[in-house]
Amino acid sequence: MIKSYFKTAWRNLWKSKFFSAINIIGLSIGMAACIVIMLFVFYEKSFDSFHTKNIYRLSEVQAPPGMAASQKVALSMAPMGQSLKNDYPEVKNFTRVRKIEKYQLTNQSKKLFIQQGLMVDSTFLEMFNFPLVKGDIHTALQKPNSVLLTQQTAEKLFGDEDPIGKTITHYGTDTTSYAVTGVLADVPQNSHLQFEGLFTLSTMYQRWQQRFNSWGGNWLTTYVELTPGASIANLQSKMPAFLKKYLSESGNWKYYELFYTPLKDVHAGTTDVGLDHINYQKFDGKSTNLFGLIAIVVLVIACVNFMNLTTARSAERSKEVGIRKSIGAQRNQLAAQFLGETVMLALLALVLALIMAKLALPFINQLSQRNLELSLFTNPALLLSITGLAILVGLLSGLYPALFLSSFQPVKVLKGVIISTGQSKAGLRNALVVGQFCSAVFLMIATIFVVKQLRYMQQRDPGFNRAQMVTIPLDNKTDEKYDFLKQELSGNTAIAGVTAAQDVLGSHLDQSGVQFVPNNGPRRDLATTRLIVDNNFLSLYNIKLVAGKNFTTAGNGREYIINEALAKELLKDTPKAKMSTLLGQQFGFDSLGVITGIAKDFNFNSMHHKIETMFMFNVKEWGYSQMSVKINPGKTAEALTLIKTKWAKLFPDQPFEYQFVDEHFREVYRADTQVSQVVSILTGLAIFISCLGLLGLASYSAEKRIKEIGVRKVLGASVQNIVLLLSAHFLKLVLLANLIAWPLAWYTMHNWLDNFAFRINIEWYVFAVVALLSVIIALFTISFQSIKAAIANPIKSLRTE
Repeated sequence: MIKSYFKTAWRNLWKSKFFSAINIIGLSIGMAACIVIMLFVFYEKSFDSFHTKNIYRLSEVQAPPGMAASQKVALSMAPMGQSLKNDYPEVKNFTRVRKIEKYQLTNQSKKLFIQQGLMVDSTFLEMFNFPLVKGDIHTALQKPNSVLLTQQTAEKLFGDEDPIGKTITHYGTDTTSYAVTGVLADVPQNSHLQFEGLFTLSTMYQRWQQRFNSWGGNWLTTYVELTPGASIANLQSKMPAFLKKYLSESGNWKYYELFYTPLKDVHAGTTDVGLDHINYQKFDGKSTNLFGLIAIVVLVIACVNFMNLTTARSAERSKEVGIRKSIGAQRNQLAAQFLGETVMLALLALVLALIMAKLALPFINQLSQRNLELSLFTNPALLLSITGLAILVGLLSGLYPALFLSSFQPVKVLKGVIISTGQSKAGLRNALVVGQFCSAVFLMIATIFVVKQLRYMQQRDPGFNRAQMVTIPLDNKTDEKYDFLKQELSGNTAIAGVTAAQDVLGSHLDQSGVQFVPNNGPRRDLATTRLIVDNNFLSLYNIKLVAGKNFTTAGNGREYIINEALAKELLKDTPKAKMSTLLGQQFGFDSLGVITGIAKDFNFNSMHHKIETMFMFNVKEWGYSQMSVKINPGKTAEALTLIKTKWAKLFPDQPFEYQFVDEHFREVYRADTQVSQVVSILTGLAIFISCLGLLGLASYSAEKRIKEIGVRKVLGASVQNIVLLLSAHFLKLVLLANLIAWPLAWYTMHNWLDNFAFRINIEWYVFAVVALLSVIIALFTISFQSIKAAIANPIKSLRTE
């Protein structure tokens, strides 16, 4: 019987090749989109899932006076971890982490730059499940000047030698030596903690003893392990008292809050947290969920196509149902047969979908900067899941058509009574078409606003000139020769100027506590963003001054330039006073200097955030971490060659790295770009699949009305009249879909745009354009079948009865 069902199903699919092709192509595209997106979703959801302990990351909310708004940061004060463990029994353990980048290591003649290492407490491996290939978890990080290397790093430094017990040396400005006490398995990609080596944090204790004991600075990340069954909500409620206990002397406890993030949420649930330096491939979990939702919508649209086309063509199979029932077939047997057909069709679509997904993965990996793999044969669970999905899609999309087809009464069918799909069935099909295009229109509107918002952020004037500006990272060693390198480059015709700063614009800059002493007024203590800059930084980046003057060479760190936001904060008690009255007033930290200039507000951070208060100053002894070189137009290749040559001469052991500031800002908005591109692709697929369904229904409609069309043509109807007759019904459905989608899209995009400090407006014409576009797409889709029916010879249709 099953064999007979299979043969019958295959014959029916082959008999209706056009409609079968539409169903298979539509389903396969929907499945392929779902498979690829679900691979991405599963990858994102798997971050840090291999750790088994009850771990939370400790973070702060900082709201000191002077900041325009509170901010969340992924940093904490050094003594917090031990104090939490001492004070609260639910805190079982803690570890602290600090990132080091581009760290130079040497093993005799072999030199290596590791891109990222972590300085950690001895408890790090007791809390996290990073497996050791060699060494002891409990002792490997106990002693100062110890290091654990990953397998790849160990092989690069030692080859086939056993590295345990060997000594490697940091060859930067110091010559710190480390004993290799273990080898770790390479860190999996789905870990927010990425490193090539673990260095003992206790190595730095003697040099940074004051920082380790200070409750005033936030410079590392703390993780705590809670005892099984401990209530994080209960612990969270105790944090105000904890802060008051340890910060009461300074009185700063009221400016801080502490919060805990579960380890599994650190990667995807902390997009609103700044200074998050240790969070690999950080991505908004809401966007991940959005991708999954849209992929499911695309798949549902494909399933709707199948239901529509199957129920529309049900009358053609009425005699088959009548004959089978008259010879004893039961309704459940017929339903099982029709369900078997849909499952077979779904499995055929799955084969095509897997091919599509395999071909699309390289593009998706490039877009997402992930390494997703469709490893069906090495991952049986994935193969079973995808096959199960295809069978489920086949069952769900075929359930209603199967019940409908199997319900035909054999007496009526065999008497020749025409089985009509009925008004209710046509009404259902119309509702499904409206639902399809409503989803497609909604996604079109959303995509346009997402793209416009991203373009607005990328193209809006940030208040400084970043064109042809190249940044080169400096460390303690290369910064020592910055002045000489600046002098060497400045005399070349390819170079417009050279400057330096503590950080690159577009990054989350550091904050600092400062003092302001107004003329004949009390001292004010506040906190604000700061940036150490070279004297010519403002002029080279073309940052405008609204009052005062630039730094002088004799300033020696006692001159401060503040932005307009900070000027307004300092004058909030005297709002009518002009900003220029701040010039010459005492300001600064350690030893006070004076405000010499007020800069026009500029976006030193991404446009997700409002412009915060900030000040700039020049203390050359504190060092710079970024050198900026302004290149003259048309001289890019020449300038880069010159910089590389000078760099190699001065720093033969240091790799030359550079990045255009424009590229840096593209990286800042990388996640937004990814969301925009993925949503655009899924929207395109939704529209295409919806059009496939519309094409099928238009074809069927023209086929069923072929005699009516013949009669109308004989009576004088023109081709235009016939096309309009066949198209009008579907165009009404598309317009209805627009009317439903518009308010939903407006509400959703209004809420989404509220997440941006600098945002576009929701223009009405976008909705009109999308409506027109959807009508044009629908008209183009159905016009082929409509025109084909309209120009057919009426004699052929009227001759057959």
